[in-house]
Amino acid sequence: MTTYTAKAGQVEQGWVLVDAQNKVLGRLASQIAMRLRGKHRPEYTPHVDTGDYVVVVNAAKLRVTGRKAEQKDYIRHTGYPGGLRRTSFAKVQATRPERALQHAVKGMLPKGPLGYAMLKKLKVYAGSTHPHSAQQPKPLEI
Repeated sequence: MTTYTAKAGQVEQGWVLVDAQNKVLGRLASQIAMRLRGKHRPEYTPHVDTGDYVVVVNAAKLRVTGRKAEQKDYIRHTGYPGGLRRTSFAKVQATRPERALQHAVKGMLPKGPLGYAMLKKLKVYAGSTHPHSAQQPKPLEI
């Protein structure tokens, strides 16, 4: 008996639609990362992108538990001395609501060219509309 290995050109990638309204950030991000990697499929292969495209709407209505809205910080560095910048979750949600979910999912994907390709298949929108209706994404309940 041989093990099946998916080939890059033979994988059928579907489109799914996720409504993020009143969902907890980390729990939603882990389910989305699993979908992007393709771990929900029986033909999952670690070195091939077997995942689906994921469209997320209502990212502005995500929530976090506890006091994470004030305590959770997103840290970046400008590259200059003293250039450490901190932004709280509440401020990120107020200015760029799709960034918090993208950041959480990015940390759950593999690092390197394969992970970057998987992240490009994530489409996040703050409101309830999206421009991907031509792809006919199937609603996914998480």
